[in-house]
Amino acid sequence: MLPISSGDVLTVKSASLLFMRHAMRLILAPMEGVMDHDMRDLLTGINTFDLCVTEFVRVTNTLLPNRVFYRICPELLQGAKTASGTPVRLQLLGSSPEYMALNAVRAVELGSPGIDINFGCPAKGVNKSRGGAILLRDPEELYRIVKAVRDAVPAQWPVTAKIRLGYEDKLLFLENSRAIEQAGASELAVHARTKTEGYRPPAHWEYIGKIRENINIPVIANGEIWNHEDARRCMDASGCSDLMLGRSSLVTPNITTMIRESTGPMSWYSVLQLILQLSDRDRKNGKWQYHPARLKQWLNYLRKAYPEAQSLFERIRSCKESEVILETIYLDLARAA
Repeated sequence: MLPISSGDVLTVKSASLLFMRHAMRLILAPMEGVMDHDMRDLLTGINTFDLCVTEFVRVTNTLLPNRVFYRICPELLQGAKTASGTPVRLQLLGSSPEYMALNAVRAVELGSPGIDINFGCPAKGVNKSRGGAILLRDPEELYRIVKAVRDAVPAQWPVTAKIRLGYEDKLLFLENSRAIEQAGASELAVHARTKTEGYRPPAHWEYIGKIRENINIPVIANGEIWNHEDARRCMDASGCSDLMLGRSSLVTPNITTMIRESTGPMSWYSVLQLILQLSDRDRKNGKWQYHPARLKQWLNYLRKAYPEAQSLFERIRSCKESEVILETIYLDLARAA
């Protein structure tokens, strides 16, 4: 074997970075109760996401009024894109093939560039009403839902699905994936854990690799991707070039730069500026009374990467007044400058 020179090492590293920048898609994951319109707008404004997927629209036995779609996805009023131009795809959750199809058609009529179907939500309330991850117990039901939506939605629009590796166990992970492919899905996103495993590490990326080897539609890997090295290891283990990012985008808000450019987290000063932008949005959008809870929720993620977030969280933990919290943030901003 020929020896590798230092110049060769640099060339290999440069080639790796080039691949990370250009050969993959990075998709902002749906996170119910967290990744709303304002958070999507903030994160796509400082990142290079290729696509966003909304929080789910819950479908029961009715055709929902237009206002529900606009509430979950206000971007429909601006070409189904965030202010920075990132496309936004609407996600549906439900178990009725007929009504999932009806609402999917309505969503694309209102401007959604395709439909995503949620088979991954682990929330007890959702699963109790036969939505989300509990459907992973029945591959035939997955097939019926996806096929009904695919048959109803015009062919030019993608119909995608997001799953976990299973509900209690992983026994049906391949059968579920094949059912979704055979039903006509355009691509499949896989959170590499079961519902029972929740968000506990590790993510089992190797199972995504087995899925990718057994179906012929694009597969998107999701789970435990926190930085450039995690992205590289996930891609190696899964064989996927497309990644979906959820919690990591809230922990380190410049996540796509970290992955594409192999850089570190943005400064705490910059994070505080983002927090102030969220505060301004909440005030303007009628969410000011909920701002303390929303901010504490975000700080719960941020403190995994920023000790300063832990300090701020402890100081405002019991505070319920948005104005008082805002004063504390401005003081921290002055110290961080």
